[in-house]
Amino acid sequence: MTTTDQTPRAAGFRLEAFLPYRLATVTDSVASLFAERYERRFKLTIPEWRVMATIAEHGTLSPTLVGRRTAMDKVKVSRAAQSLAAKGLLRQTQDPRDGRGRLLRLTRKGTSMYEGMVPLATKLETEVFGDLSRADLAALDRVLTKLSSRIETNGQDGAGPGDHS
Repeated sequence: MTTTDQTPRAAGFRLEAFLPYRLATVTDSVASLFAERYERRFKLTIPEWRVMATIAEHGTLSPTLVGRRTAMDKVKVSRAAQSLAAKGLLRQTQDPRDGRGRLLRLTRKGTSMYEGMVPLATKLETEVFGDLSRADLAALDRVLTKLSSRIETNGQDGAGPGDHS
């Protein structure tokens, strides 16, 4: 389809100016930066880091709750948990309230590694956001909170977005 075949609205569309696209590309770039550093230093993937950080912050959790808190699907959480367990960083036990369910918690080794990861996370956060003023950061936080709430509400209505790219 050539530009002349497009509707006026489609002809004026520019992907680079489309906010969902911009948000996705920035998110992917930040995730890649984190992934590179965590892979190199700790031999962890981003899903593994997210699982560890969530459990470190909230304590023993089911994989379902980890998925909700990290916006990761069941398969991604399961693979990350299995990998972390194989590395001795996470312990999976049967949920006493649900014989089929599992509970995830960090081992001492996992807790120790997490404590070593936090300074790198805060350093990376400073690198990424260091040029923003406090007012910019507060505004960004407010906007992200509003977007998250809106997306969550739309998702509950069955009208949620698909893949972010």
